[in-house]
Amino acid sequence: MQITPFKLERYFAKYEFSARYLLCSSDCESLPVGDLLAMEADAEAALKRLWLGYTESPGAPSLRHEITHIYTSIAPEQVLVHSGAEEAILLFMQAALQPGDHVVVHWPCYQSLFEIARGIGCEVTFWEGRVENGWKLDLDELKRMLRPDTRLVVVNTPHNPTGYLMGRDEFSSLNDLCQERGILLFCDEVYRELEYDPGDRLPAACDINPQAVSLGVMSKTYGLAGLRIGWIATRNTEIYRKMAALKDYTTICNSAPSEFLSELALRHREVLAARNLRIIQANLALLDDFFARHADRFEWVRPRAGPIAFPRLLQGDVETFCDELVHESGVLLLPGTMYDHPGNHFRIGFARKNMPYALTQVDQFLGATRK
Repeated sequence: MQITPFKLERYFAKYEFSARYLLCSSDCESLPVGDLLAMEADAEAALKRLWLGYTESPGAPSLRHEITHIYTSIAPEQVLVHSGAEEAILLFMQAALQPGDHVVVHWPCYQSLFEIARGIGCEVTFWEGRVENGWKLDLDELKRMLRPDTRLVVVNTPHNPTGYLMGRDEFSSLNDLCQERGILLFCDEVYRELEYDPGDRLPAACDINPQAVSLGVMSKTYGLAGLRIGWIATRNTEIYRKMAALKDYTTICNSAPSEFLSELALRHREVLAARNLRIIQANLALLDDFFARHADRFEWVRPRAGPIAFPRLLQGDVETFCDELVHESGVLLLPGTMYDHPGNHFRIGFARKNMPYALTQVDQFLGATRK
């Protein structure tokens, strides 16, 4: 399998640990291990007793049990734990696809959601969310894209990078359509539980579609990227079995301390999600004001969920703008070209406590460039 270099990850490798402010992060504010352990009285002592041998390949039974609380119909044996979401995406694509399969992918998107399929030898069609429609997807357009050899539809909701959230009826119709046509659905749900209105929260795809696969991770909603724990949940026994077999050729099993800390965090996931939502809501108010004041420079489609959005630069070239900003002000934004998106957009992240300071730097930069 030949895979094209991951443009977004190479861009972050260049700047992520040198830029003063990361104003494009896709994850939420993290916390020290000590703060996580303080959530339960005996957690620190339990961590010290933890045996550092190999763990069970599908994930610790107690962790898988805790993950099931996110869903309504999933049993522990229908959860497969991975080293982050990226390993789960890779193994799913290899388990589900064959060369020549047709795959439809919600776009713009995280590169691995389509690039791995291409590397396998599949034909990929983009189901595009368009800014003029508020990034909304058109189900009739999807129906026209489907072919007899369509094997898989990939969606991400809440969406990276736009913050778009599918409507409940639309999501239900999508799942019904895939079941009627015998098409697999892979639903990237890593921002689920970060809806600004809890009433907008969609059911997990794996709960309403017995063939669907739902993707989850510790890094996004819960802000614990350093644990490197992700998972899939599915009632699709064939896909589960194939993915579990392929994991023997990648990580085999997960880190015991990471599984312990993830299980602890998930017992308090509502607290962690609420904490990050408070940060997001406070920062969104600042962004609303910022983009209102700079309406001549940017187009702002306010997101409905998650910690990121995809504004458009109205003047100049977005790559040049981002390059000048990081070198002159130490603030990192992600140009939309890292998604191969041509619309002069950039990704902005707003789930970090230091975002107000970063935004001040951008304001000063814009003031200097007007002179």
